[in-house]
Amino acid sequence: MKNPTLLLPGFHFQTLRRKPRTERQKLAEEMERISNHSLSKLSEVFSTFIRLPNVSDTSNRTFTRRRLFSRENIFWAFFSQILNADNGCREITRKIQAQMAAKGLAIPSSSTSAYCQARAKLEERVLSDVLQTTGEQLQAQAGDLRWKQRRVIVVDGTGVSMPDTSANQGVWPQPNSQKTGCGFPQARICACFCLATGALLSYRLGNKKSHELPLLQDQWSVFEDKDIMLADKGFCSYFDISNLKDRGVDSVHTLARRKPVNAQDALAVLGEDDLLVRWTKPVRSTFSRYSQEDSEALPDELVLRQIKVTVGTPGFRSSHFYLMTTLLDAEKYTAADLADLYFQRWDVELFFRDIKTTMDMDVLKCRSPKMVKKEILMHFIVYNAMRFVMLESAKQKNISPRKISFKASLQALRQWEPEYSRPSIDANEIRRLIVQMYNAIVDTILPERPHRSEPRCVKRRPKTFQLMTKPRHEMKETFHRGRNTAKRA
Repeated sequence: MKNPTLLLPGFHFQTLRRKPRTERQKLAEEMERISNHSLSKLSEVFSTFIRLPNVSDTSNRTFTRRRLFSRENIFWAFFSQILNADNGCREITRKIQAQMAAKGLAIPSSSTSAYCQARAKLEERVLSDVLQTTGEQLQAQAGDLRWKQRRVIVVDGTGVSMPDTSANQGVWPQPNSQKTGCGFPQARICACFCLATGALLSYRLGNKKSHELPLLQDQWSVFEDKDIMLADKGFCSYFDISNLKDRGVDSVHTLARRKPVNAQDALAVLGEDDLLVRWTKPVRSTFSRYSQEDSEALPDELVLRQIKVTVGTPGFRSSHFYLMTTLLDAEKYTAADLADLYFQRWDVELFFRDIKTTMDMDVLKCRSPKMVKKEILMHFIVYNAMRFVMLESAKQKNISPRKISFKASLQALRQWEPEYSRPSIDANEIRRLIVQMYNAIVDTILPERPHRSEPRCVKRRPKTFQLMTKPRHEMKETFHRGRNTAKRA
């Protein structure tokens, strides 16, 4: 092209033109920009486990702009916050600053306000969908881990406390035994776990007035045909046993609120301390949680199996107990098999210990009921993610995931996460690190310690600080903190 500009004869228009970028180049540049603004590469570790479309859905026009605290980024930042040993908001803010500095990007403010505001925009529905997806993913990998080719769902309840705010007190009031201004809101959780994989399938949240049986009733939909419900005596209910039986679900639990049946009053003797008994329908009272119509719909009697289990190992609280079950086939389900199955019920106590103690959910941090529910949900999502890591690690040596330490797996993921988030790392390097992490996890195998005594007591003595018996503004501190003085104060 001829240059019509006489004052700049050396310029040529062809050299000033920029070659147009192809669609592939545009896509590569966009992916690089998104990668630079990603807060964590944990999404690569759990890409096959956590369904990201549930996180990145923008149908309600929330988080639609590509920014630092996008929905996907804030989800993984929240995930990483729960994963950290110090799971405070300030800790995750410092982590974000370090990652942005390593990538040569602008360092965000040290204030936690932006992060907390963005975290509050995460819908509870989205987190619930992610939790349900993780549970389904773990169930798909149960396979041969099931008990006699049947899924066993173990049920139990626990409690958590949270900051003493008026909003939290309104939803989860403190126990009556605690004085006003000296206690903390208490929430009750009833959860259903898969015994084989340890996956948390569902849960319900209540307050101190919520009994575990109504919370379990809200979760009946999680049970499927041929499932087995395993629980302690707190769930020994005629109403629940009958309704679950109608759904094709069998029950195994200890006897409560009824006297054991003697052999002469039993329908049949199936073996030593193994009886076939009849339960009559209880009379409904005004305190019953079900209506008169529900009571009339119940059968007049139930045929159950009563097994007396004798504990011969010293160190246990009970010398014997009675098992009640709807599994009536004594040849297929022997008394010894059912006693061993109930012995595995203790795993649910370990599941809650992993969540509350190892993952530090015993005392929640959020100050509003809305965020408390999200904090609990995220703890459960991280817990299921750790169960996924344990299952994948167990496949490396073809061993049972029950032999892998939950705490050791959590520690491994905590220390490997910074390596996944390096600025120059690619997908192949991440996959190599994941395999190395799995190999390191299976190196820590829990030793077999059958019949080990685990007394429920505290060995380490607390410090002799004065007990808070009055509200903070009325409390007077005693300078002499002797043990006897602290108790009297």
